[in-house]
Amino acid sequence: MVQFTRMGLNKIILVTEDLLSAAVSTKILAHFGIDIVQSVIYEGQTYLQRKAPSFNQTAHEACGVFMLTDLDSPNLCPPRLIAHWLNSPRNPRFLLRVAVMEVESWVMADRRAFAEFLSIPIHRVPRNTDEILNPKEFLISLVLKSKKRRLREELVATRITRTPHPGDKYNEHLSTFVKNQWDIDRAASRSPSLSRTIARLRQETEVA
Repeated sequence: MVQFTRMGLNKIILVTEDLLSAAVSTKILAHFGIDIVQSVIYEGQTYLQRKAPSFNQTAHEACGVFMLTDLDSPNLCPPRLIAHWLNSPRNPRFLLRVAVMEVESWVMADRRAFAEFLSIPIHRVPRNTDEILNPKEFLISLVLKSKKRRLREELVATRITRTPHPGDKYNEHLSTFVKNQWDIDRAASRSPSLSRTIARLRQETEVA
């Protein structure tokens, strides 16, 4: 009987909903030596949901698809979201991964580096960042406690509305942090959803 060897995944089309998700995904894929042959960034989760079925068909043995989205709601779970988006069997080479609750949870999960980045005490960053219900809002609240004035002014905007929200350079600063300081292994130890993504990629890159 002839046995076929399944190739390890080494090429990918990256699909994300914003620049920060793209930066995080790029760092993770590089960690496994996976080449990104094309990067597609859609504005928001709605577009990702619409495109997911077609990307599920696009993925194949020689080039997979890695799509990263946010869970957003505590009323959902990643398997339920994936099933709802696809409504069909999932292609094994289509890696639809879900950050719990948002990609900011994964960014903050490297507690040591993130605390140093903002110059805040490490105890201000929760030990399990997946349990933060509104990670983006929580991250902004930490930035406002930073000793670095430039980060406070450029990551947070408060002038248009009185409620703090991401500033013009929010994605730029956080993406630079991810690229230069964020450690995947430390982050995975504090974020179960990131840890599951790491485990899945490790499985896909191994030659069967």
